[in-house]
Parts: sequence; structure tokens; C-alpha cells
Amino acid sequence: MRDEHNRVRYITVGFRVSAEQNEKINAAVEISGLSKQEYCYRRCLCQDIVVQGNTKVYKGLRVQLERVFNELQRLSSADEICPETMETIALIGSVLDRLQSE
Repeated sequence: MRDEHNRVRYITVGFRVSAEQNEKINAAVEISGLSKQEYCYRRCLCQDIVVQGNTKVYKGLRVQLERVFNELQRLSSADEICPETMETIALIGSVLDRLQSE
């Protein structure tokens, strides 16, 4: 089998992650606008993840911002913010900065 770049692809690579890791990966994938497979390829091969503004990216950003907003509303103090939420906020910020500079 060959892919769109005429490369042979018939080896499957799989790995297990925790529920928290899965949430982080899914959030990053959603914000990137890439498929999970393509996102994982690029991250594993240390290739750049270039986010290009399109409807899929904006929808992913909106969904993640809603999740962060709901989490922040639930908290009574800024000290209660978990590291995963802070990582998501940082990722959203970096994507928005890149999109704004384009």
C-alpha cells in the first residue's frame, strides 16, 4: 500500500497512554487541526506542527476554550488550577499567537 506521497505504509505502531495523557494528546490534536495519526507522526519524528487557520482549527480552539472556561468557573481560587489546565491554556495561547502573526 502506498500513501499520497508514494511511500509504502504497512507497519502499525501503537502505544498505551494514561487517561490524562490521552486527554492532553486529544486537546493538542484538536487545536492543531491535524488528524491524530498525522499529529503523532510529526511529534514522534520531531517535525514542526504548523497550525494553519481553518474551520477545524477554530472549532478545536473553541471547544478547548470552553473546557478551560468551565474548569476555571468550577474553581474557587487560582491556586486550584491543575497543571494539565495550565498546559492547555499555554498551548491555546501559543497557537493564537502564531495565528495572529500570520
